[in-house]
Amino acid sequence: MVRLRAGPSASKGSLVSHFLKLAVRLPAILASLALFMLMVMTFCDVVLRSVFNAPIEVAADMTRLLMAIMVFSVLPVVSAQGGHISVDLLDGFFKRNHLARWRDAFTNLFCGVILIWPAIRVFVLAERSRSYGDVMEYLGVSLHYVGWFIAAVTAVTSVVLIVRGLGYLFAPKLMSAPHA
Repeated sequence: MVRLRAGPSASKGSLVSHFLKLAVRLPAILASLALFMLMVMTFCDVVLRSVFNAPIEVAADMTRLLMAIMVFSVLPVVSAQGGHISVDLLDGFFKRNHLARWRDAFTNLFCGVILIWPAIRVFVLAERSRSYGDVMEYLGVSLHYVGWFIAAVTAVTSVVLIVRGLGYLFAPKLMSAPHA
């Protein structure tokens, strides 16, 4: 019986595959934890407020922080998987005329390029917040960290959408392959 050993290219491929799976799972886990913490905090806040007339003082700050984490952490993953909400009123027209690929390429490239502006703008606002020393009212966390997080994730989403759009233009078979 002859056994074939996996060469260096096989280990590199599995390493890349492992990294990509981790890159998809980590933001989802982060968003899930943020949602769970938000649900527990809201439940406790309602009980404490209603029964003991003692609300959680940091609830407003925590809600803002956890909502930002929950929404923006999965934005690149949702964009990479094409999981955004879409209206399919013109899908029949595009499919009949074999233009679906071009529509998808244009839409992804347009959205990717458009997202560059908010990423830059949020970064500028985060820097302004840092220079002013803005902090959350109760938690005392500097607001610029949240701005940096939002700007970075928006920039990553922009790159993801641009790569996706280029994929529709130059590697349409790769883009139409079923994903596991």
